[in-house]
Amino acid sequence: MTSDRSSSISRQTAETKIELKLNLDGTGLNHVHTGVGFLDHMLVLLARHALIDLDVRAVGDLQVDSHHTTEDVGICLGQAIHHCLGNKHGIRRYGHMVLPMEETLITSAVDFSGRPFLVFQAEMPSPKIGDFDSELVEDFWQGFASNAMCNLHILLIHGRNTHHIAEAIFKATARAIRIACEIDPRQTGVPSSKGVL
Repeated sequence: MTSDRSSSISRQTAETKIELKLNLDGTGLNHVHTGVGFLDHMLVLLARHALIDLDVRAVGDLQVDSHHTTEDVGICLGQAIHHCLGNKHGIRRYGHMVLPMEETLITSAVDFSGRPFLVFQAEMPSPKIGDFDSELVEDFWQGFASNAMCNLHILLIHGRNTHHIAEAIFKATARAIRIACEIDPRQTGVPSSKGVL
């Protein structure tokens, strides 16, 4: 176990103000308030399934819509995990999860390679989940992958209910992140033949 895998991120733009604290070696404790109800719901699930402690406070231009808040929280979460992983000594690096949720099946796979890339193949049947634009799920994970410096592949195998699809994406990706960020007791250095990630 590395000494301290926690991070605090502050981000302020003309559109949002975000304070995010994260402990990779947590138990799923969370205090989340973004002003976007569905996003809060997803972040609570993420913390619980990744077993990270997560504190998020966001104030955004919700009079416009939820886009900037959702994307910027994804950016901050990615920055926090990137900071926590440091030189990546001892981590598993790769993680994946195939996760069912009722009629929905999602595969999520992550590689903390230092090379950001998102593949998102999960069509949302409905444009809205309550008053949340379902396309923002992809925008959240794009912001995350770009700032966590990871490859992230999210694939919808099958599903009908848009809420279930979004929820399964967050749960599966949280579980994949948890696996990839774990310390491997057999890994003595960086998990790469190049010696650096």
